[in-house]
Order: sequence, then C-alpha cells, then structure tokens
Amino acid sequence: MRAGRRMQKTVATDLKIESSGRGGFGQFERARGSAPVNDRRWGGTIFSLSVLAAVVVLAAGGCAKKTPGLSLLVWEGYADPSYLHAFEEAHQCKISAAYMGSSDELVAKLRGGSASNYDVISPSSDVATMIASAGLAAPLDLAKLPSYAQLSERLRNMPLVRVNGNVYGVPFTWGPNPLLYDTSYFSKAPDSWAVLWDPKLKGKISAWDELSTMYMAAQVLGYDQPDPNHIYNLSDAELDNVRKKLIELKPNIRKFWSTGGELTNLFQNHEIVAAMGWPLTTNQLRAAGFPIGETIPKENTTGWIDHLMITTASEHKELATEFLEYMIEAKTQKMVTDVTGYDPANPHAAELMTDAQRKSLHLDNVDEYMTRIYFWQNVPRRDKYNEIWNEIKAAQ
Repeated sequence: MRAGRRMQKTVATDLKIESSGRGGFGQFERARGSAPVNDRRWGGTIFSLSVLAAVVVLAAGGCAKKTPGLSLLVWEGYADPSYLHAFEEAHQCKISAAYMGSSDELVAKLRGGSASNYDVISPSSDVATMIASAGLAAPLDLAKLPSYAQLSERLRNMPLVRVNGNVYGVPFTWGPNPLLYDTSYFSKAPDSWAVLWDPKLKGKISAWDELSTMYMAAQVLGYDQPDPNHIYNLSDAELDNVRKKLIELKPNIRKFWSTGGELTNLFQNHEIVAAMGWPLTTNQLRAAGFPIGETIPKENTTGWIDHLMITTASEHKELATEFLEYMIEAKTQKMVTDVTGYDPANPHAAELMTDAQRKSLHLDNVDEYMTRIYFWQNVPRRDKYNEIWNEIKAAQ
C-alpha cells in the first residue's frame, strides 16, 4: 500500500511538471498557423494530443484524490502528535481524533449512527466484549500484527475481545483509577476512599461522571468482598444503597468531571483537593509543577484494560491494521507511556525505560500490583446502573 501511494504521487508529480509548462501546447498552435501539414502528420498530431489530454485528465483526477486518513475515537492521551507523527510520515496519511469521556459515550456514538465516522476506537474492558459481540468491531487478522505475540500473555488470554473464535481487539494499555490529592492540603496520603465523605471537604472534591464512581462507592460499602467482581453485578438493593451513599457525597462535590483536561484544570485552579482520576492527570499536573499525589487506598481501586479495535464500518481497514501494529510495538508503547503514565500492554517497552520509570509504573512487580486493581468487567445490567447514576446526578 505504501509503495502504491508513493508511485501514484510520483506519476502525478511528473505529469504536473510536463503540463505546467505551456510551451508544448503553444508550439503546436504556432505550427498549425504557420504552414500546412499533410493529413497523416495532422492526424498523428491530433491523436498524440488526444492521448496527452487524456493522460492529463487522469493525472488531474489522481492529484485531486484526498490524502488517506484515519479517524480515531479514543481516550485522552491516545492521539498525541509525539508518537502519531511518525506513522503519518511513513504512511503519507493524516490522523484525526475525537476524545470520549466515558465508555457509555463511546457505545452511544457507535450505536447512534456515527460508527462510520471512525476507523479505530479504544474501548475499555467494561464494554469491549459488548462491542465485539454486537458486530460493531471487525475481526482482526493476527497474521498482520507481528507484535501481537509480544503483548502480555495475561492480557492476551483474557476473553474480553474474543467472540466465536475471532479476536476483535489488541490490548493497548492498562492501569488504575487512583485517588488523586493535593499534597499542600493533605499532609499524608489518604488511606481510604471514605475520606471523600469528610464534611471538611464540602465543595472541595470532584467526582467522575462515569459508572466508576458507583463502583468506588460499592467498595466503600464492602460489596467487593469476598468477590471483587461483584461490584459489576450488584443487586437492586445494593444499587439502592450505592445511590443513597453517593447522594450523601453530593455536598462535597464541586463539579463532576468528564475529561482529563477538566480534572487537571479543577486542581490547577485550586477548586478541588481530591478526586478519583487517571495517571494521565497526575502526569500533566506534575509536569505543570502542581503538588499532586496519587495513591491506591486500602479498599483497592477499579481499573481498566484498554483495547484498540477497528470499527466494522471503517473503509480503511488495511491502514487501520497497520496503525494497530504500530501502536503495539514496544517503541511506540514506551512513547505512549511517557505521555499518559499508563502501563504498556507490551512488556518489552519496559526495556526502553529507566529503572525509575519502571518502578513508578510498578513494572518491577506487575503481578502484585494487579492484585490491587479490580479491572472493569462487562456489566450485565448496565442500563440499570446508568439509570441509578442519572438519579444520583439529578438528586438535589
């Protein structure tokens, strides 16, 4: 595909050079007016002109073709120019991206008629299975993804994106939803999610406008014991208790956040001192010199495994497949981690990191670290969870 585009570009350039000078056509006009020519020469000239004109028209059509492109619908941090530019240069294409604020937003766009607007998506582990099962993603040809074998065996073997013998996505990054806090306000890291309910924090925290806030409240209520995955399939009575618990939290919530940028601004503007957030936010705030801390409380926390998928509606599946291969290569994975602070799905990326970076990402004790994270699972009654969540947000 790359060779074909280079050839097309070269031919179009050559023809443009030939047709940009008017001498050829001008000389022909002068020849017609200066002296009679015999019929054979005249017919041959017309034939030559016709062929040349046809070639020029074809060339113009080639030049008019749009630059190949890919459209992404992904989480923030997954379309940074620092690592996308090299792919664009190598493939002579352009990448555009839209960011999503929640898994439900992604699903709504795919089901609401916008699927054809996107080629590549990055669903998390709570909706990846549903997207694959619903036919919204295309099965992958793993033979075209040589780096797939390098990915974490633990992540590859999870059934999240495997349906009817096909694989619909590649593990991309993973990580926790930690408790973020302003270290100028807290003298030490809070040891429990329950601190968010402290009356002293009235109007000083932010809550994520996402079901993860319900999962966190379920943990505070002890519904993750003995089975952590139970928080993804709560009974009606348990969901009602979660609703009541989060309504109790509302006086402390200054604002619900939907994007990482919003949360970063809330901290920087000193509007809040604590929130559930992302390592990406921690990275951004530390880079800005803000006194931010990050911790996983004693109740542990939820987390996610993000996959890259190609939409069924994509018209650029070959280019999208090459993009997935590029994004899971160790070199690219390291660059993604530099931007986001998320753990790479390709363990070989750690070989390109400093000892300090590996330690900060817990890549020196991955298995132990993963036990602190309750990775998002498919939520069988997702509609019910969303109904409760909307009631919580609407409550006065």
